[in-house]
Amino acid sequence: MTVNGERISRSVPVRMNLVDFLRDELGLTGSHVGCEHGVCGACTLEVGGSMIRGCLMLAVQADGQEVVTIEGLSDTGRIAALQTAFHQRNALQCGYCTPGMLASAVAYVESGGSADRTAIREYISGNYCRCTGYQAIVDAIADVIEGRETA
Repeated sequence: MTVNGERISRSVPVRMNLVDFLRDELGLTGSHVGCEHGVCGACTLEVGGSMIRGCLMLAVQADGQEVVTIEGLSDTGRIAALQTAFHQRNALQCGYCTPGMLASAVAYVESGGSADRTAIREYISGNYCRCTGYQAIVDAIADVIEGRETA
């Protein structure tokens, strides 16, 4: 597989999920393990151009795939505007949900999502945050979209 632009090859246990592989074998600890049932969104990653739940995908299923973690999204600058907006809006507190929230948000923004707060809430509804109450997160995503519309 290719992870954040780097080709890697490893032998892994058949039942190791992708997020555990990335964290334990590659030291890419930005994606978090929350519920381990694909419900909380803390392990959201990009695989083959689509956002997936890393706890629901086995590492062996990523064979031959392009995997982009939160570290890769940050290093390439794809989430720079969102990171700035999250900081400005204080849309992060403990930070546990933030990587998955940013991964989902960039997918929404890049797909041409609107700044409509109801649409944003629906899109990120698969990501749980226990600290911020979502309003600041929704506002930060809307700020990025509105900033692009006026640019």
